[in-house]
Amino acid sequence: MTSEQSGALLLVEDHQDIAEMVYAYFEHRNYVLDYAPDGVTGLHLAVTNEYDVIILDLMLPGMDGLKLCEKLRNEGRRATPLLMLTARDTLDDKIAGFDVGADDYLVKPFDMAELEARVKALIRRKRGQVSPEILSVSDLVLDTGTLRVQRAGKDIKLSPIGLKILAILMRSSPRVVSRQEVEREIWGDILPDSDTLRSHLYNLRKQIDRPFSKPLLHTVQGAGYRIAELNG
Repeated sequence: MTSEQSGALLLVEDHQDIAEMVYAYFEHRNYVLDYAPDGVTGLHLAVTNEYDVIILDLMLPGMDGLKLCEKLRNEGRRATPLLMLTARDTLDDKIAGFDVGADDYLVKPFDMAELEARVKALIRRKRGQVSPEILSVSDLVLDTGTLRVQRAGKDIKLSPIGLKILAILMRSSPRVVSRQEVEREIWGDILPDSDTLRSHLYNLRKQIDRPFSKPLLHTVQGAGYRIAELNG
C-alpha cells in the first residue's frame, strides 16, 4: 500500500469485537490508528490530534456519536472527515447524523472492504483540495481557502460534505447540476445509498436558505440542483 492510500484514523467504538476487527484490518493495511471506547475519550483525541478520518459509532457510553460530532464541529472547530457507524437505517437517523456534521454513514453489520473503500474516498477528498477561491452567488459567499460561508454577512457552519456540495453548485451557477454529477464529484465510484445526498441537501437548504427571505438552492425536478437567485 502506498503512502497516499494509507492514513491516520481515529476509531471510536465501544463494542470490543467490532473495534478489534476494524483495528486489525486497517493496521494490517498500513494505517495508523488511535482507539477510544467511549465518546468523552474520543472527543479528547479528536480535538488534540490530527486524523485523516474519524470512524465513529453512534451509540457510545459517556457521550453519544451525535453529541461528539456536534461538539467536534462547533466547539472544536475541526473539519476532519467523519464516518458514522450505526445499527439504525432510517432517513431521520441519517439526517440527524449529517445535520451535526457527519460525512458518511455505514449501517451495521458492514463489510470491511466497504468500510475501507469509504475511508479511502474520504481521505482522497480531504487531500484533493483545490486552490483557494472566493465563490459568490447573490449574497451567499464561500471562501474555499478558509471554508468560511456567509450569507448577508452572517456566518454559516456547514459539514465538510455540505461545503463540497455548495462549492460544486456555486462553481456551476446558474447551471443545473445533475444528481449523478454531484454524487460522482463527491463519492467517486463508491456511491452511498439513495438517502445520503438527499439528506445532505436537506441540511444544506436548511442552513443557507431557511433563515433568509429568498431561496437560492433549487431542485429542478428530473434534472438536478442549482444555486441561483431566481426572479419571481
